[in-house]
Amino acid sequence: MIDKIVIKNLLPLVFTGMEETEAIRSSQIWEQPPFVFERNCRLCIRAESGGGKSSLLSFIYGSRSDYKGDILFDDIDARSISIEQWCRIRSEAISMLPQDMGLFPELTVAQNIHLKNNRTKHKSDSEIRDMLARTGIAEKYDIRVRYLSIGQQQRVAFIRALCQPFDFIFLDEPVSHLDARNNKILADMVSDEARRQNAGIIATSVGNNLLLDDAQFISL
Repeated sequence: MIDKIVIKNLLPLVFTGMEETEAIRSSQIWEQPPFVFERNCRLCIRAESGGGKSSLLSFIYGSRSDYKGDILFDDIDARSISIEQWCRIRSEAISMLPQDMGLFPELTVAQNIHLKNNRTKHKSDSEIRDMLARTGIAEKYDIRVRYLSIGQQQRVAFIRALCQPFDFIFLDEPVSHLDARNNKILADMVSDEARRQNAGIIATSVGNNLLLDDAQFISL
């Protein structure tokens, strides 16, 4: 269980030398005193394209380490975490929906979702079908992902991200291709799941924000 994620003086290495620019100086995260993600938080991180939002989530998820500064899970430095510990964190404590969605186009919707759920056993097949129905893509269950629109693919990836236990869920531009109605459906779904798990939600956006109730907005 992770109760808080703390970032201290964090900056992507590619931004080295840009510390005095307005983009960095006005950021609420880069090169700032400790910023804390608390369990139960509801955050929308807004940034311009190329501002580093995907990099931030990759640093926290441990898939990239090209940064200076510190990331702490409670009091544990992320750089000291072993591969085995990362595997446990990614299956039990942190769920991630990357901007590129990470779907396998030659697999069906059901196969993509069950790749995760077969490991976690977090949702029943009935629950998965209910989520697909709630998002308006129930009839796509046995359809290969390659034949879906980008908006439909986002819904599949979103559902897959909910198929595990988590203390925090990070969503990178999760609704960029969705209208307000479908945006709100997904926002309510992740809010319901987060309440059940006493978890925090952090979503990024370049304009189309995830419509979370009572969300705090911060600028990257």
